[in-house]
Amino acid sequence: MRDKCLEFGTDMLKSHSPGRGEAAQPLICSCVMWTFACLALREKRNFSIAAFFTLVAIAFAIPPGAKCQTKSQASQDWPVYGGQAAGDHYSALDQINRSNVQALRVAWKFDSGEDGGLETSPIIVGRVLYTYTPRQEVIALDAASGKLLWKFDSGINGTQPARGLAYWTDGKERRILAGVMNFLYALDASTGKPIPGFGEDGRVDLRKGLGRDYEKQSIALTSPGIVYKDLIIVGGRNPEEHPAPPGDIRAYDVRSGALRWSFHTIPRPGEYGYDTWPKDAWKNAGSANNWAGMTLDSERGIVYVPTGSAVFDFYGGDRVGNDLFANSLLALNAETGKRIWHFQGVHHDIWDRDFPSPPALVTLHRNGRRVDAIAQTTKQGFLYVFDRSTGEPLFPVVESKYPPSTVPGEVTSPTQPLPVAPAPYSRQRLTEEMLTNRTPEAHAWAVKRFQTVKSDGQFIPFSLDKLTVVFPGFDGGAEWGGPAVDPTTGVIYINANDIPWFGGLTVPRPPGSAGERIYQN
Repeated sequence: MRDKCLEFGTDMLKSHSPGRGEAAQPLICSCVMWTFACLALREKRNFSIAAFFTLVAIAFAIPPGAKCQTKSQASQDWPVYGGQAAGDHYSALDQINRSNVQALRVAWKFDSGEDGGLETSPIIVGRVLYTYTPRQEVIALDAASGKLLWKFDSGINGTQPARGLAYWTDGKERRILAGVMNFLYALDASTGKPIPGFGEDGRVDLRKGLGRDYEKQSIALTSPGIVYKDLIIVGGRNPEEHPAPPGDIRAYDVRSGALRWSFHTIPRPGEYGYDTWPKDAWKNAGSANNWAGMTLDSERGIVYVPTGSAVFDFYGGDRVGNDLFANSLLALNAETGKRIWHFQGVHHDIWDRDFPSPPALVTLHRNGRRVDAIAQTTKQGFLYVFDRSTGEPLFPVVESKYPPSTVPGEVTSPTQPLPVAPAPYSRQRLTEEMLTNRTPEAHAWAVKRFQTVKSDGQFIPFSLDKLTVVFPGFDGGAEWGGPAVDPTTGVIYINANDIPWFGGLTVPRPPGSAGERIYQN
């Protein structure tokens, strides 16, 4: 895993690098914490973790003469997953800097007493920290002391990641919007009790309203929704194989839980993009879902929604076409759900190339004027930058040709979109020169193995005769942690992963039993 910093070049805001004795830009602390979270996730994917959940608050000795900050309460909070609705992971707080970071000490710990791993990022509003425990109970802690203020136990054994919560207030009422598996709960932020008038007894069942038998659907709200005015806008995590529900983007009334609008990522007859799927695919195709979270431009009233691939991840013979709006960045009217613009990053995806994280709002200088833009990271290691309002790419995007699939029934797209700039932040092609030299024996083994596979870079279709190197791998590029942006310098920070994976297809042998058939599926 390599951490890289990308500058947008001469057209971006002028960058600034602090000197050795100068206070660090406040973004750096935010980015470091986020990187630790990504490192922890990488470990968690390789083996099960059985450990108690510990939240740690940091205290430090303020150097003599240091000034305490007197910023507004809003600037001191971390009220949205990722920091702000802009998706920038940025905080203007500057009490912790290079001159005093070495003095950090543990101020308090909170032990939930639960076993299990954790993929969550707390939010902080005022003096209260809100987060999940490993069993997906929601807790509120006094942020200064770590004292438990309340705990909400839904009674559901959560088995999916729960990456964060959403917070809403109208200045009088305050609510926490929490996903626990397929349910969206509205909790009183002061007590943790469900709001009776929200949905059905304080919760909305996200399996309902998708146009299919809801009891046969599987969906989990792993990343929190995003709040716009009196709406909570959500996606969901869907299965990566059939049966899977469509990945509709939906907005619910934050007070009543009533559905206010729905955007079909697998278009229905008469909707834009319907002809990019087989006829009536909307009845049985699945996913093209937003599992990574969203970004909001509240001034423009635009919600930016990155989506993942359609099922199956690695074979698309039953969904021939470009499959809009899978693998797309959607710009939707946050009030109505109407499409403003879209960009599809992978046509007819058979490589599991989801857009893996919420994009970040950035501002560039182009030709003597400021341009409000949005930057989207990818698993491929590309960074796409668009005009927020129009979707126009701010750096050229070229449709490049790739070979067709040789798998029966598969029809791959002849081209895929590649940005001319910025340069990829992850390596793009695995070569023999990159193989391990840990020992001569290890190198010889790796070379022999490498000669049996195909390694030709991005978007090479899988085959039946030999394995294909996927590089960066299925968890490559920026993954779900997302970028961090320093608006004062115009620099975006991206955690880059480029570990190679193997991919291939095979025709399964006829199952000998019902159990073997289920296992093969």
